[in-house]
Amino acid sequence: MNGNTPYAGLPGVTQAGHRAAADVPELSLEQKRTLQRTVSQIAARTREFLPDEYIVDADVAGGVTGPQALVAVQPPIGHPVSAGFTPDLENAPKDLISAEDRDEVARGLAASAALQVKQAVDESVTPTAR
Repeated sequence: MNGNTPYAGLPGVTQAGHRAAADVPELSLEQKRTLQRTVSQIAARTREFLPDEYIVDADVAGGVTGPQALVAVQPPIGHPVSAGFTPDLENAPKDLISAEDRDEVARGLAASAALQVKQAVDESVTPTAR
C-alpha cells in the first residue's frame, strides 16, 4: 500500500517526484569547486591507505535533496564500498566537509574495502585444520 497516498515520500516532493525549486539547495560555482576538491582529497587520502589494486573514485552530482558527493572503492575482489555526503550548505565549514570528517571517511573506506577482500578470500579458502 506504500505510495498509494499523495502524502507518501519525501517532504516537499509532489506525486510526480519533483521537488519545488525553492526547496532544493543549489551550489554556487565556488562551492561546487570546493566540494569537488574536498571529495578528491578524500579519494586521494583513501588511495594512500590502499595498495594499487584498489580503484578509488569520487563524484559530485545533484540529487533530489540537493548536491551529493560520493567516494567509492572497488577492491580487487569482493563488493565495492562507498560513502555519500549531502553537505549542509547553511551550517557547513568553508570547505563543506571538515578535515576530521575527510580523514575519518578515508580510513573507514579503506578499512571497509580491505574487509571486503578478506571476506572474499576467507570464503574461497578452505582451512586445513583447526
